[in-house]
Amino acid sequence: SKGDTDLKFLVAALIISQAIANQEEDDYAKAIIEKTESQYRSIKDYQVKMTISMKIPAFRMPKKKYTVFFKQPDKIEIKSKGFGLLPRTGMFTSPSENFDNLTDVVIDKNSINLKENRVILSGNLIVDSLAIKMPNDYAKVTFKPTVDVTIDTSQWVITGVVTKIDTIKIMQINNEYGFVDGDHFLPVRSTVEYFVKDARISKWLKKDIGSFIGNQQKTDIQDDMVKGKITVLYNKYKVNKGIDESVFKK
Repeated sequence: SKGDTDLKFLVAALIISQAIANQEEDDYAKAIIEKTESQYRSIKDYQVKMTISMKIPAFRMPKKKYTVFFKQPDKIEIKSKGFGLLPRTGMFTSPSENFDNLTDVVIDKNSINLKENRVILSGNLIVDSLAIKMPNDYAKVTFKPTVDVTIDTSQWVITGVVTKIDTIKIMQINNEYGFVDGDHFLPVRSTVEYFVKDARISKWLKKDIGSFIGNQQKTDIQDDMVKGKITVLYNKYKVNKGIDESVFKK
């Protein structure tokens, strides 16, 4: 009947319009990532002094100062006594590399509540990208962290990253930026906060924090709770001045 035909046409139109809307949102999310990546790549090299401090229960470490040399695409050299690696929280990896660890990236509906020139991209974290050993396949399937990435669309930089399981926050990164040499928009302060009560993640974070501290010191975190804050201050940037290849270890 004509009524049935009209109904089928309406359903088909709704399905098509929804598919188009989903594709447009997917394209917009990709465009945001591409613009953020392009901004990151515009800095050819830099040298920066960093001061790092940690506040973790049952562990003490004085403030440390060190110098980081970075050169595109991925060369890093850290100069400091008694330090291992920095936490693997995406500090020296590109936006596209970090987003490659996520699936089903969409524009978060909470973006409308943000101040102007801010957008949140949300995705599911690929568990294989973490240094977590799962006891079995079931544990791996049921362990589903999500990540919300806040981007400043006036400067195309990442200002915040929140990792959650369901609605429970387990890690939050905040980046504050400023202009260097009046031209380059770079981090001046970063904080990494951990809020964890899960044996699997706490083991990963302990390993992460341990690699940052260095092999000379050991963490004294006995239980499955990791709650702490790492603060990084950046100063004395030298941007796009050229860095000799000899600076980087072979």
